[in-house]
Amino acid sequence: MFKKFTNACVRVVNRWLPDAFLFAIILTIVVFIGALIATKLPVISFDGSTSILDAWGNGKGFWSLLGFAMQMALVVVFGSAAASSGPMKKVLRAIASICHNNMQAIVVTTVVSTICCWLNWGFGLVVGALLAKEVVKRVPTVDYPLLIASAYSGFVIWHVGLSGSIPLKLTGAGTTFGEVAYTAEISQTILHPVNLIMCAVILVLMPLVNYAMHPTKEKTVTIDPALLQDEPEKVYPDRKDRTPAEKLEFSKILWAITWIMGFAYIVIYFIQQGKKGVSVGNSLNLDIVNMIFLFLGILLHGSLRRYVDAIADAASGAAGILLQFPFYAGIMGMMVAQNADGVSLASVISNFFVSISNNITFPMLTFLAAGVVNFFVPSGGGQWAVQGPIMMPAGARLGIDAGRTAMAIAWGDQWTNMIQPFWALPALAIAKLSARDVMGYLVIVLIFTGVVACLGFLAWGLWF
Repeated sequence: MFKKFTNACVRVVNRWLPDAFLFAIILTIVVFIGALIATKLPVISFDGSTSILDAWGNGKGFWSLLGFAMQMALVVVFGSAAASSGPMKKVLRAIASICHNNMQAIVVTTVVSTICCWLNWGFGLVVGALLAKEVVKRVPTVDYPLLIASAYSGFVIWHVGLSGSIPLKLTGAGTTFGEVAYTAEISQTILHPVNLIMCAVILVLMPLVNYAMHPTKEKTVTIDPALLQDEPEKVYPDRKDRTPAEKLEFSKILWAITWIMGFAYIVIYFIQQGKKGVSVGNSLNLDIVNMIFLFLGILLHGSLRRYVDAIADAASGAAGILLQFPFYAGIMGMMVAQNADGVSLASVISNFFVSISNNITFPMLTFLAAGVVNFFVPSGGGQWAVQGPIMMPAGARLGIDAGRTAMAIAWGDQWTNMIQPFWALPALAIAKLSARDVMGYLVIVLIFTGVVACLGFLAWGLWF
């Protein structure tokens, strides 16, 4: 019965899911119409007053996420460059070598991807896909689309891990909405016992759920491992044949100075934060995470020249982000466009869930609301900008601490990424698959993780 349901999901997705960019365009049209209905704002305005088209294309819409887009692109690029280094590839091959059958292939790939995504989402996306390519070379009988879906499924806990943008925004001075600052320590968000328990349940059970979806032998989609062989290693001139410029590029002195300087600053940064009373966990933000992966990549590649080439190869993984982020920023602009009464499409959705909540169910319903909104604004920063001003004050009025409300938004933001092709683009580019190849399996992951999250937030409200 379970396999029949899974197969039905795969068939529907293969038939109806468009390309990821077209998906963004369709969502743009849907939100445009929804915003018109919810706000009754004009389509176009020539006198400078708010209109839906202005909300889509102005600086608070289409171009509002440029800084955040750069941060996200760097997470993908720096994480990918580090993962493609020689030492990291050896680690991946060693992990893949323990897989000898289909079950081990799916379980190991899921577990490694989930752990890596919890540590850093960009790194986890890339490592999961690279590991899957190594695994299929050793277990060619495994269903390849399911294997890649398993590699991506770990992304379902990225936002409640160490690189989660929403919980990190609450550290230190926190985030201000209106005149109120909302703050929460890492111990109240990422390292809260309930959050860790939910992550542990997913880490233990999701690999088994993924394997349970494996098709029968007759319906398994395999791939010739020869098609997944790595590109030949780039050949560099021998030391004696290098020009003066090339000698500088391969200089161990310049390479060592660079990574030592970077790690020295990182260590000093954490020491300074510690003297201010800020814990290591609370000191993490997207900038310092990117800095760690930047200099780790330089260290692992062994020379500046090799790292420059690795960055050039990794940059293509950010292409989808660069193209689609402006459109999702435009969607966000329309979602938050307000009429004279302060009504927006996002507020209509969020306030509906608030209206049916109490102090026990509010976090769970916030999670569900965030899942709906994330479908249209698949960006942690965008999600926070859309829902933070509504959900954080509402949670405070119900006596719910800022950390719990923020984590409900974060869980919802990552949850529907399973059926939103935007963030799967880097992994799919590495795997040479399309979104429709894997999304049918990810519908099952969505259902499973949704149940875990709903039960978890109910327990958080009842016993903590």
